[in-house]
Amino acid sequence: MAKIGNIDLGEFPLLLAPMEDVSDPPFRLVCKENGADLMYTEFISSEGLIRHAAKSVQKLDIFEYERPIGIQLFGSDVETMGECSRIATDAKPDLIDINYGCPVKNVACRGAGAALLQDIPKMAEMTASVVKNTHLPVTVKTRLGWNEETKNIEEVAERLQDVGIQALTVHGRTRAQMYKGEADWTLIAKIKENPRIKIPIFGNGDIDSPEKALDYRNRFGVDGIMIGRAAIGYPWIFNEIKHYFKTGEKLAPPSIEQRVDAARKHLEFSMKWKNERQGILEMRRHYSNYFKGLPNFKEYRMRLVLSMDFQEILSILAEVSKVYEGFVLEKQEIKVEYAGVD
Repeated sequence: MAKIGNIDLGEFPLLLAPMEDVSDPPFRLVCKENGADLMYTEFISSEGLIRHAAKSVQKLDIFEYERPIGIQLFGSDVETMGECSRIATDAKPDLIDINYGCPVKNVACRGAGAALLQDIPKMAEMTASVVKNTHLPVTVKTRLGWNEETKNIEEVAERLQDVGIQALTVHGRTRAQMYKGEADWTLIAKIKENPRIKIPIFGNGDIDSPEKALDYRNRFGVDGIMIGRAAIGYPWIFNEIKHYFKTGEKLAPPSIEQRVDAARKHLEFSMKWKNERQGILEMRRHYSNYFKGLPNFKEYRMRLVLSMDFQEILSILAEVSKVYEGFVLEKQEIKVEYAGVD
């Protein structure tokens, strides 16, 4: 059984990765309904939180249906991260997570995210500060190292466990790789095999099917798997993996009606969470993912992204459901690179 502090996540949890501009409460809703066991907020800038920047503060929003839920923080200053740990704790999540994995320039080149992989003493000091300033379990998300020559994740795991983290998620790429090439889970497996390591170790990177999830679970011995980009437009992947683990059989892909229903729920909650106009605007980037692979869908996508009328959008979605009724759409590979996706 995987446990983070007193949070029981079950035998082999599936985690939803924190993804900037993706894993907001509406997206988390559809993922939770489809089997995600642990979710995180979008990553939150410690500097923005200290300044009470509206965007950073809004990312603290969590809802009861999401539990267990973690708030993920990133930053480059030790004291600021400690203070933000207190602020995030007041939002009443179940845990605090630290992002030491984001590779994008506007994060890493400012000394945050994956940049801390170049300064393990500072990483340990920062982590200890976050641990000290909250009563909640603290976890970390990171990568194998800064580049091929400095894969220091084994040392990182020991040092961070020593200062009090209660779980570690490792993305099987270096910062230099960004999102290219194949994720290497062999070092993740070595961490699990280290007798000094007592905390749960979760693997992340390239899990996009039930078959691959089972293969990686068996080969690398991790305590759970974190899924990111494969869930974008396809929240059903969590339950599909669970079903495959249990039965050895694949679930039928979601019907067009199920896809339309998920998109509608996503839109409705987005409008409720923010406001009608903002919810409609932010939903625009998701339609192509929910319906990726549908033939001749461009016309409907354009109508969906151009409309600012909720009832009209519902009518277009109903039309999509009717026109494509009975169409079997297999899961499509989604290649996206959002800032903050680890």
